[in-house]
Amino acid sequence: MSLQDELTAVQRCLDDLIRSVGRLEKAGDGGLDIRRVRTDTDHLRESVALLRETAPRTAVVRPDLVTIPDTPYDTSLWTDSDDEGLGARDRRAP
Repeated sequence: MSLQDELTAVQRCLDDLIRSVGRLEKAGDGGLDIRRVRTDTDHLRESVALLRETAPRTAVVRPDLVTIPDTPYDTSLWTDSDDEGLGARDRRAP
């Protein structure tokens, strides 16, 4: 995986964690422990955002496209070639 893919996976996991902490906050009494966890998840979110900003961007190198014309090929290109395993042009398949 590339660095960007890894950071995206981390972001998805962090989003799941933030949703789970939110559900815990709603279910609980909002005590000191859950507030600490909320603060930690907020710090993680900020840290991942900083990582994403400073991560080097790798450009996707795509090969050059080759245009194939619709005009027929020159038949002289195939004078000494075999016909798909059938041997030379003047012979027949067994």
